[in-house]
Amino acid sequence: MSAVLKPQSAPVPTVKLLINGKFVESQTKVWKDVVNPATQEVLARVPFATAEELEAAISGAAEAFKTWKHTPIGARSRVMLKLQELIRRDMKKLAACLTAEQGKTLPDAEGDVFRGLEVVEHACSIGTLSLGEIAENVAGGIDTYFIRQPIGVCAGITPFNFPAMIPLWMFPMAIACGNTFVLKPSEQDPMTPMLLAELAMEAGVPPGVLNIVHGGKEAVDALCSHAEVKAVSFVGSCHVGEHVYKLSSHHGKRAQCMMGAKNHAIVMPDANKEQALNALVGATFGAAGQRCMATSVAVLVGDANKWIPDIVAKAKTLKVNAGIEPGTDVGPVISTQAKQRIESHIAKGVEEGAKLELDGRNPAIPGYEKGNFIAPTIFSGVQPHHHIYQTEIFGPVMVIVAVNTLDEAIALTNANPYGNGTGIFTQSGAAARKFQNEIDVGQVGINVPVPVPVPYFSFTGSRGSKLGDLGPYGKQVVQFYTQVKTVTARWFDDDAVSTGVNTTISLK
Repeated sequence: MSAVLKPQSAPVPTVKLLINGKFVESQTKVWKDVVNPATQEVLARVPFATAEELEAAISGAAEAFKTWKHTPIGARSRVMLKLQELIRRDMKKLAACLTAEQGKTLPDAEGDVFRGLEVVEHACSIGTLSLGEIAENVAGGIDTYFIRQPIGVCAGITPFNFPAMIPLWMFPMAIACGNTFVLKPSEQDPMTPMLLAELAMEAGVPPGVLNIVHGGKEAVDALCSHAEVKAVSFVGSCHVGEHVYKLSSHHGKRAQCMMGAKNHAIVMPDANKEQALNALVGATFGAAGQRCMATSVAVLVGDANKWIPDIVAKAKTLKVNAGIEPGTDVGPVISTQAKQRIESHIAKGVEEGAKLELDGRNPAIPGYEKGNFIAPTIFSGVQPHHHIYQTEIFGPVMVIVAVNTLDEAIALTNANPYGNGTGIFTQSGAAARKFQNEIDVGQVGINVPVPVPVPYFSFTGSRGSKLGDLGPYGKQVVQFYTQVKTVTARWFDDDAVSTGVNTTISLK
């Protein structure tokens, strides 16, 4: 456990728990500092909820489900309509809080909130999204139809890198489907999810329908093993995701786990050079590389290898500073531990013989000398056996691999264990079609650097990046958060003639 013991009488604010519609002070003795990554200022202290508090949240959700599941679809939709209105109203406030505790730039923080808002807007259409189907006369006078019903208490475990978007991937759709929800956000930046919870309460979410607890492994294990929790949604690292999936599945729950990545961008020599390089640099270094969909591997095909100096030059133009500062392109990484880890990966790359084209270690940031800053860093001459190629660095580090053909680029990408996202930059429709057809990766961009789909579709990472059949949001998550009940029905008229006893399985 990374938490430390803190006195409850600390002068900094404490993050509350949301249990049964009330924001309550935890009775725990275990607290963790929420730290501004640009300044090291302690913004708040977050509790690691006690076993009793976790039980209260889950049991409260189970009790609330008894009535919420019977709430008309229209009423649920109107709650989502109100929630999206409130999120729009407080967009600036949410972004400011997000930047303070997570570090990303204010424009990127607003984007974080907005991509989550799009899911809330999609949840407003739950009426059409949750329709069943019917077929008349499947046999003589017999109809068969299926209906979608909520499954019960659902849980969400979310990471530090998107403290607004990813919680909004989960609880609005789960609640709109008629379930109740227990959210455990990252203990590194829990304040933004709590602001979203306040808006959910203001929007009319009834007590117990949405609950929020904080903590580490103990909280995760409690959610994955509790008998009342029917489904678990997770976004985070491969190590934790595999644990969540195995534990949840062992206890008979549905689980969807979106995990690590090593996303490859293939740059063909016929690509629009300026557009491709802008996209590549933005997707690699935006959010300080702390996106599961960051482009961390640039695969330059043929003559595109001549563009390395141009990539380096473009990366050098990015401004590294605190997220609140105007014009900032790259903010700090989340913690001092993350900074040390990323720097160790860079050192390993140098040790292995990759060419360090741009070294972003220890940048000078006036006024923010204590911040967790790493400037854009670029390696060329990287080989598949190198540590920096095999490892998800999760920082502002681009590794460049040179290949001769598109076939080599596809084979390289498919050989990587991850399957979250990939992209190709080309002006050739034939090359693009070949790529999308042969690549074994869940999300594919064609001249699009971060191919995360809009909420009408579903997040579709694959292979080592995803466990579980169904992705978050979109149509797939409606299937995840509902159970199908199939009904086969026959109705007899009063004067119907009996056909006698049927001892077969045939419908007669």
